[in-house]
Amino acid sequence: MAATDHRRPVVVVDELHVEYKVYASGKAVGPNAKPVRSPRGIRTVHALKGVSFVAYENESIGVIGSNGSGKSTLMRAMVGLTPPSGGAVYASSRPNLLGVGAALLPDLSGERNIVLGGLALGFKKSEITALRDQIVEFSELQDFIDLPMRTYSSGMQARLKFAIAASQQHDILIVDEALSVGDKRFQARSEGRIREIRDNAGTVFLVSHSMASIRGTCDRVIWLKKGELVMDGPTDEVVTAYELDRSTS
Repeated sequence: MAATDHRRPVVVVDELHVEYKVYASGKAVGPNAKPVRSPRGIRTVHALKGVSFVAYENESIGVIGSNGSGKSTLMRAMVGLTPPSGGAVYASSRPNLLGVGAALLPDLSGERNIVLGGLALGFKKSEITALRDQIVEFSELQDFIDLPMRTYSSGMQARLKFAIAASQQHDILIVDEALSVGDKRFQARSEGRIREIRDNAGTVFLVSHSMASIRGTCDRVIWLKKGELVMDGPTDEVVTAYELDRSTS
């Protein structure tokens, strides 16, 4: 009889399917494919195909796979932004998604975006005021915080987004490619903050193409390929298999 796992589950993904309806324009397929044309009309894209796993408290879980493998679709389904076509996602509390595409208003200053970002996370204004200096210090934007966001580089914007989201202790935090934009020093600080969130009884999902970030941050990895779960296990084991698959395909 198998031993009972006494860890507390915080996310259960149960036979999750996600299908998209997309319009096919009927244009030529491929750069030089003149005689071959895709059919017009509505096509169904099966983005996730029966994905199942259980995430536990205090885990850092990497999510890897090539472009189009279903990583971001899975994360969006977990936070409720993308409805499942089949199966279900259960979570002990609402997951928070931090991605490089998170909305910041370009014409407002970094300072004002801290306020808006904090309100979006559910902070009271008094809590945002108390966290303001910590967020500015972490983002390393002391000399630029009063300037409009449109004057920031992509790296500066990424640092501010991460600093706002990471100022809160999350029960479930999803980091979607947010570490890939900053420099190596900031990536190291961000990875340290992710470990702090995990160690304080949080659960973190890290979606990244950087195997160095995955190896440095995660104790478990989920590998998706064409919408299917290929492998779920210890980081070194899964990343090694993934890199071997990429080198031979």
